[in-house]
Amino acid sequence: MSAATPLFIGLDVGTQSVKLVAYEPATRRIVATHGQPLELIAGNDGSREQHAQWWIDAIAACFGKLDSAQRSAVAAIGVSGQQHGFVPLDADGNVLAPAKLWNDTSTSGECDEIMSAAGGEANCVTLAGNPILAGYTASKLPWTRKHRPEVYAKLATILLPHDYVNFWLTGQRWMEYGDASGTGWLDVRTRTWSREMLAATDADTNLADFLPPLVQADASFAIAPGIADQLGLPRDVIVAAGGGDNMMAAIGTGNVAPGVLTMSLGTSGTLFACSDTPVVDEDAGWAAFCSSTGGWLPLICTMNTTVATENVAKLFGFSSRDGESVLEGTKPGADGLVMLPFFNGERTPNLPDARASLHGMDMGNLTRGNVYRAAMEGATYALRNGFDALRAAGMTFDSIRLTGGGSHSATWRQMVADVFDLPVQVPEQAEGAAFGGALQALWAFERANGRGTTIAAIARDHVRVDASTAARPNPDAVAAYATHYQSFLTFLDAAQKLYAPHPDPAR
Repeated sequence: MSAATPLFIGLDVGTQSVKLVAYEPATRRIVATHGQPLELIAGNDGSREQHAQWWIDAIAACFGKLDSAQRSAVAAIGVSGQQHGFVPLDADGNVLAPAKLWNDTSTSGECDEIMSAAGGEANCVTLAGNPILAGYTASKLPWTRKHRPEVYAKLATILLPHDYVNFWLTGQRWMEYGDASGTGWLDVRTRTWSREMLAATDADTNLADFLPPLVQADASFAIAPGIADQLGLPRDVIVAAGGGDNMMAAIGTGNVAPGVLTMSLGTSGTLFACSDTPVVDEDAGWAAFCSSTGGWLPLICTMNTTVATENVAKLFGFSSRDGESVLEGTKPGADGLVMLPFFNGERTPNLPDARASLHGMDMGNLTRGNVYRAAMEGATYALRNGFDALRAAGMTFDSIRLTGGGSHSATWRQMVADVFDLPVQVPEQAEGAAFGGALQALWAFERANGRGTTIAAIARDHVRVDASTAARPNPDAVAAYATHYQSFLTFLDAAQKLYAPHPDPAR
């Protein structure tokens, strides 16, 4: 490979690992993919934390796996990061404490406190478009004030995980609208910070002073010379604005124009779409986020997807890698078994205290294949429930772009096509968020060099789907699932009554 052929790096800083993708647009090739695992600090109180330095060490290790010719060809970097995390910095840019992550539920009490101070959940939606849910950045601030007062006293800058990586790469502090909308403080309709929500978080401190400036999606910044030298990169590399992992996965799966629905089947499940206008639900049935391309990204998040199938596989003593053979002989509806897969509680619908349950068992249907299928179907139905809400809001879709670990299962791909009655496509690039970072980096590079290339044109030219893994709805299965899905909704209704959060007195 000639050093004159530029490479674009996408970094995805996740919960379990850091992934690096090196993309060569001239040949439409991924020339390198590297990963580095991350540790997790888990507490019995629901806390989930990581040291920010772990991300940096993992990134450096990934760059170290590129050969010198590849490193010398890098033109731009785009960073994707796990959403909602909180990285506290002092005035000198030093990290003050471990980063609290998206899956940290130790701050659920602080969520209630913020929403109460803001006038209730409904008023939070009025003020900013979203309630304050467990995991969102906002609740981590009062938790820190209570439990780490020495950190709060020195706090000078609030960053999200991908913001911190950008700060390390460039020495500059900024946020972009997509990831910022997941803090709970950004009014997604006006794309400005809600002073009311900031005051509800801390009435005695002007938190706006701790938030870095917001930049446009196609912005770019120069890499710090010392970091370029440390990583073996040219000093003229630029760093794109970056974004949250779901926002970057939208780019990486080509979901940058209305009509496409992206579904991620990972530990948790997400369902998101592109919109040219804000899509806010007064009942908070979905997350009303901004995108990292200048628009909006209404998003459904469920907490239990491959975690459900993995738990069943563990229970019955087989590996999920052998799941396809376990499913042989089963059929849509799992012979009447219905699973509510709420092993981790649930975000959509908002049932943080819910637990998983299995319904419809009889002497003939309680087999490992049916239970495994019921877990897969239950996770898919939970996403379908969110899809129904988006469709009721007037959004229409012509296809689903499937990504995440579950997309490797032929049975699950067909199940999604049948449950949603939409054709399913799987992008060739499995690392959707990292690839999205690389494409955003390409976009920023084009704009920085005076070219008016749009992100839609880049996605059209570079996001390709794997025809061999496509799935189309089977009419018989569509009909069977329509009936079985109604059974799921009946059991879900009962669970909502059983596990309903405390009522909001302001509603």
